[in-house]
Amino acid sequence: MRILIVGGGVIGTSIAYHLAAKGADVVVVERTAVACAASGKSGGFLAMDWCDGTPLMQLARRSFALHAEFAEARIGDWSYRRMTTYSGVLNGSPATALPGGRPGWLSPNISIHGHLGSTRTTAQVQPAAFAVGMLRAAEARGAESRLGNVTGLLWRGGKVAGIVLDGEKLDGDAVVIAMGPWSVLAAEWLSLPRVFGLKGHSLVFETGSAIPAEAVFLDYEETGGSILSPEIFPRADGTTYVCAISSDSPLPADPGLVVPDDGAIQRLKALCARVSPVLASSRVLASQACFRPVTPDGLPLIGAIPGAPGAYIATGHGVWGILNGPATGEAVAELILDGITLRVDLSPFDPARLAPLNPRHIARPRL
Repeated sequence: MRILIVGGGVIGTSIAYHLAAKGADVVVVERTAVACAASGKSGGFLAMDWCDGTPLMQLARRSFALHAEFAEARIGDWSYRRMTTYSGVLNGSPATALPGGRPGWLSPNISIHGHLGSTRTTAQVQPAAFAVGMLRAAEARGAESRLGNVTGLLWRGGKVAGIVLDGEKLDGDAVVIAMGPWSVLAAEWLSLPRVFGLKGHSLVFETGSAIPAEAVFLDYEETGGSILSPEIFPRADGTTYVCAISSDSPLPADPGLVVPDDGAIQRLKALCARVSPVLASSRVLASQACFRPVTPDGLPLIGAIPGAPGAYIATGHGVWGILNGPATGEAVAELILDGITLRVDLSPFDPARLAPLNPRHIARPRL
């Protein structure tokens, strides 16, 4: 069975890995580069139980376990490690005493409230390395990757039978749309709900060994009343990732055209200088922005696309794309090849639960 995956982010490459591992013939198509958007510019933070009590619980717990299994099996090198995770407030008050101490690399004007997670329940990966690693592991099992722009679908006998890639017709037994917020472009051909892009800004610092495996989530009220929620993730490669500023900026047509909003990086640098003397004195390696895919109800779209036999979608994971990539890939592979998912119930994520952006797409002309 030949499956064409449109999108080379963490979701698309995870699907490719699981399909290839089950013996499928897989082609991953990416317009710009693997992990060029949110999958390459996110924090890579993993939490086992933060989605408990929500429809995402089963998906998140399965994915957290898969991340650990991948690391133990040494499928690829993407700097997986467990972390201790703290919560706090940047407010100028004295530091809170915690059993076992507090992160010593933080400024004294940060009040630590407590632990959000331990090395049993929180971890991280380097996200770009993980997405690329998943693709390389898929290629080692026979998958293929191609760069190009998908401009349409092939239809035969009332079913989706391939894609049009830069004018070339590629046949396939199934097509998976996994383009993050750009999945909305596929609504031109298919009956899909709206997918939005929420823009986030981040910095990557060169911190060496000065910050241990301690993630920190903070609250901070800027002068003027704006509330920011900085997230700080030191990585095993000696860098530290910080994000805090989001916006509703328009989604550009090409992921390669995403740039930070005016003033956002300066605000973030000023915030980092207040958060930690280590960050204040460290070199900035990357000043960046990306769009996280979100849906109207906040849940991902994972499953068969209504009115288009042979077509599937996997997007809308929001801030949990890196976490939930492995279990999404496993479930989509099972759905396509076996017709049933064994470990995760995908019904909460059925694309049919939301009104389509273009209701007219019940059947499409053949190309």
